[in-house]
Amino acid sequence: MLRAVLICLAVLVGQGACAGLDEAEISILSFDDLRGWQEDDHDEALAVFLNTCAALDDPQWRPICRLAEGQKSARTFFELFFVPVLIEDGREPLFTAYFEPVLNGARRPGGKYLYPVHSRPPGLRRGEAWLTRRQIFESGALDGLEIAWVADPVALQFMQIQGSGRIRLRDGSEIRLGYAGSNGHRFRSLGDALVRRGIYDRSQVSAAVISAWVRRNPVEGAELLLSNPNYVFFRVIGRVPAGTGPLGAMNRPITSLRSLAVDPQYVPLGAPVWLEKGGAEPFARLMVAQDTGSRIKGAQRADIFMGTGEEAGRRAAKIHDPGRMVLLLPIQQAYALAPEG
Repeated sequence: MLRAVLICLAVLVGQGACAGLDEAEISILSFDDLRGWQEDDHDEALAVFLNTCAALDDPQWRPICRLAEGQKSARTFFELFFVPVLIEDGREPLFTAYFEPVLNGARRPGGKYLYPVHSRPPGLRRGEAWLTRRQIFESGALDGLEIAWVADPVALQFMQIQGSGRIRLRDGSEIRLGYAGSNGHRFRSLGDALVRRGIYDRSQVSAAVISAWVRRNPVEGAELLLSNPNYVFFRVIGRVPAGTGPLGAMNRPITSLRSLAVDPQYVPLGAPVWLEKGGAEPFARLMVAQDTGSRIKGAQRADIFMGTGEEAGRRAAKIHDPGRMVLLLPIQQAYALAPEG
């Protein structure tokens, strides 16, 4: 396996992958091993792949990206130039989902719009532990960095979990927000806190339920909101068309049910990924690794982007499923990673 890691570092360096492969089990599969492969809409998947292909500045990816343009048969393209590779690290597969929230808000505080959305403070270094959520609000350290103000503090915390969102203003216009970093403290779930207190069962917890509880219990609710030390900063994104998804980790819009957030220690960003999701509503489809997430860790761990708005949020909340994902790699890279023997 050491040989595989060294080869990986040679061919995938610069794409963020490889660091987890020293203890992973790597298997070469065939396209016949992919359940439902023939039934998928490969043309749709190819369009999503092309959206970030230009960002793959690597000598083995560049010719493939050129060949991808103008393909008459997307399925044939993937089968000719890629090999399915299964990477496992011993952890149980888990597939969850995320979405782009839409919150009502205003550019200035007033009325029901009392909760600020903040931009990143100048001088804050990535990965550096800064003030906690409680310390931020007690000290006023972010005064003057408000982007907008919203009405629901719980929805705001859930938007921070998603890492992007939209604020719909009273005139119907929208402010689109992208992730700009965090204060470096570990996330603590508001729902888990209410479950630990015996207020709700885990199956009852949702953003709407937490919001209603905070409204009914303003003093305890304010304390609950501050109990999560993690705080996320946003940036205004002005160049993304309204009809597209938010920007992912590759600084390109992501696509509902075709874009995945992955752990780049195992999966190079921009690579096609075949996902077989189990659970109550199983599906199998070709997706593209175009995003990351602080809680997405492992070779068989991914977050499925479900879209924008309340319905996408409801669908995302239901997904906590087993399954399998198979990375599609260019032929030379795939066989370089194949285990010996």
